[in-house]
Amino acid sequence: MCMVCLYKQQSHLLKLCTILLFSFTCGGCRNKIAGAATNMVPMRMVWQLVLLALVAATAIASADRTTYIVHTDASKMVELNSLNKQPREWYEAILNSVKKPEAHDDEDEDEESLAPELLYTYETTMNGFAAKLTTKQYQSLTDIDGVLFVTPDEMLNLHTTYSTHFLGLEFGRGLWNESSLASDVIVGVLDTGIWPEHISFHDRGLPQVPARWKGTCEKGSNFSATNCNKKLIGARAFLKGYEAINGQINGTKDFRSPRDSNGHGTHTASTAAGNMIPKASLYGMANGIASGMRFTSRIAAYKVCWDRGCASSDILAAIEQAVADGVDVLSLSLGGLPRPYYQDSMAIAAFGAMEKGVFFSCSAGNSGPIPSTVGNMAPWMMTVAASYTDRTFPTKVTLSNGKTFKGSSLYSGARKTNQLPIVYKETAGGIRAEFCINGSLSSTLVKGKIVLCDRGLNGRTEKGFVVKSAGGAGMILLNSPIQGEELFADPHVLPATTVGASAAKSIKGYYLQNKNLTATISFYGTRYGARAPVVAAFSSRGPSLVDPYVVKPDITTPGVNILAAWPPTISPTELKNDNRRVQFNIVSGTSMSCPHLSGIAALVKSVHKDWSPAAIKSAIMTSAYTHDNKQHLISDAYVTKSTKFATPFSFGSGHANPEGASDPGLVYDISGEDYLHYLCSINYTDAQVSILGRKKYSCPKVKKGQRLQPGDLNYPSFSVVFEAFKKGTTTYTYKRTVTNVGTPKISYKVFVEKPKNVKISVEPQVLTFKKLGQKLSYKVSFTGSGANITTRSGISLFGSLVWVGGHYSVRSPIAVTWQ
Repeated sequence: MCMVCLYKQQSHLLKLCTILLFSFTCGGCRNKIAGAATNMVPMRMVWQLVLLALVAATAIASADRTTYIVHTDASKMVELNSLNKQPREWYEAILNSVKKPEAHDDEDEDEESLAPELLYTYETTMNGFAAKLTTKQYQSLTDIDGVLFVTPDEMLNLHTTYSTHFLGLEFGRGLWNESSLASDVIVGVLDTGIWPEHISFHDRGLPQVPARWKGTCEKGSNFSATNCNKKLIGARAFLKGYEAINGQINGTKDFRSPRDSNGHGTHTASTAAGNMIPKASLYGMANGIASGMRFTSRIAAYKVCWDRGCASSDILAAIEQAVADGVDVLSLSLGGLPRPYYQDSMAIAAFGAMEKGVFFSCSAGNSGPIPSTVGNMAPWMMTVAASYTDRTFPTKVTLSNGKTFKGSSLYSGARKTNQLPIVYKETAGGIRAEFCINGSLSSTLVKGKIVLCDRGLNGRTEKGFVVKSAGGAGMILLNSPIQGEELFADPHVLPATTVGASAAKSIKGYYLQNKNLTATISFYGTRYGARAPVVAAFSSRGPSLVDPYVVKPDITTPGVNILAAWPPTISPTELKNDNRRVQFNIVSGTSMSCPHLSGIAALVKSVHKDWSPAAIKSAIMTSAYTHDNKQHLISDAYVTKSTKFATPFSFGSGHANPEGASDPGLVYDISGEDYLHYLCSINYTDAQVSILGRKKYSCPKVKKGQRLQPGDLNYPSFSVVFEAFKKGTTTYTYKRTVTNVGTPKISYKVFVEKPKNVKISVEPQVLTFKKLGQKLSYKVSFTGSGANITTRSGISLFGSLVWVGGHYSVRSPIAVTWQ
């Protein structure tokens, strides 16, 4: 055992010696000790350091303080503003209140006599401060009104696109240990192709390609068989369907081969399974180790998307080929409009892949926050929403009236602009000047000024090019209410930042009051510790228009401001007039969250080779968490008067927890036949079901007056639909079967959080297992009335059902909708 684990039980002297000695010898424990050195030091120096520690023990022990980060209630800022006080005054008052020890703490008087030391105040990216405190002071601090959360500061190793670190993956431990990483798992990525020479796809140190692989490396434009290796083991292009609709692909704009001319495919492939690459960054920001979720997985690239989109026929062909080639996981960051499953070619192909044991991961879509926009809804698909990590790229807009607003940007130039005049709409140009589209701005009006630009009509970074071309010195990109507080970080070509909808409204309001208003924009690079996860406003939402009996999306993973591999021929903005080139780029979308989940599925597959796709999906869903890093419910970037927190229709079961998914305790398994029965229960005809089953199929016969129950699909979540305005009560009883994959002999007890106006009963309330692999069933009855829904239909309320046994907590969300 690493001796640092005994750190908290030791005296001051021994604590110090332990830090100095074992922080150099126990790499896996180093970051658990605040203030401990983290660089490797030759052992001959260790004893010298210990000797110095012994000599200085008394003095240092008396200064035994730790740095804490204190998160405070934002509403207190309003009170301070009303009193014309600065946040720093409040923070100093808080520290003064914990300065003196309790009378009965005489033995610690020397320690407690040390005054707290305020290090930083935070007013832009969060509310709070950092201070050096003794243990007693810290304990007193947590009881003060207005203090929300206090956490020890720590030495951070900047990881990946950072998302692997945020997801709890650590090299040498758990799912990233040597044995699980040695297992061969093949991830197939259907996208815009791949840039094979990128360092993220080198094969240094990898063993030979698995013998079961049947794929190939197709020749084509600027692509040969030698472009594949032991990492990128296959690459194919599918374009017949696309060319049939759009004509022959222009070889000067795209490669008629698996080579990526867009960047999207290279980015998603490296996110799922790219190599670990140190010192990756975009212009020095997000610096760290770029890594795929399962960085030792093999990659097979299937190019199905071209300049104008992706033909369904090509997608079907690629899925079919990928399954035949031998992939274990398919990752598709693409989709179309919702439609019945028997009319959805991707759903049909995915069903066939599932039957062959291939896990199918898809993006939910980027049409949020509008309800019922979620795509890729088939229950045999894993549908992935997008959310933020705690890494941000903050900016601050300071107006000449003293008002400040936070924003986000990847601008890499000067850290701060001068105080410059603001122009907007008619003071910036002509028709639609507020949108900063080509030809709308007047060089005379905007030269040397900061231009306010509304979102819409053209791309975010394209607006920056329009402003710069007209002579503008900066840009503030203004979110509309539909975009909410979404803060994209973009690699702008001039000093520019995005601000949220509330800030946008205020800035425009102040400008209308004073057309002589000026502003500065400050850029703070990369910061960590923001509230996270937060569901992205753009992430598509449920409930499904096609199938209300399954909660979609299923899960959320990081999808905002994700750093990953990028082709050297494409600018970071993807605009032709941007001549900059990068090795890694930061991009946002459910396209980025999908490969995260694909890589997580590959990790779970590596330690549970015999699990079905449904079992892997269940493990990921029931182990997800629903609270953020500040111990509050996960929030939504799209905030309304009635909505602040995320719901199952925005994030499914919650945020993925890879390590938890590897040991879920119980799983809900589903066979292909179970899915077909389910389609019968939602009134698909025999002919329609046959399309998905790829064989003539007859739905099971039921007694007259009865029907198959949609709720009996053994899904890891519950979706219940009541009739709105209906008088009296209705009861639906759903059946579920769980398989024990955790501890051989164990009992689970059920806990239910009931949605308002719904009665829920579970029978039995305790499940007792005697061996691994044992299956036990239970029934859940939902009783509700439409009488309370008197204003409109489409109202949804939420709850959860959790089986708790030992250290396991197997959670299923409940969504109840009145239609």
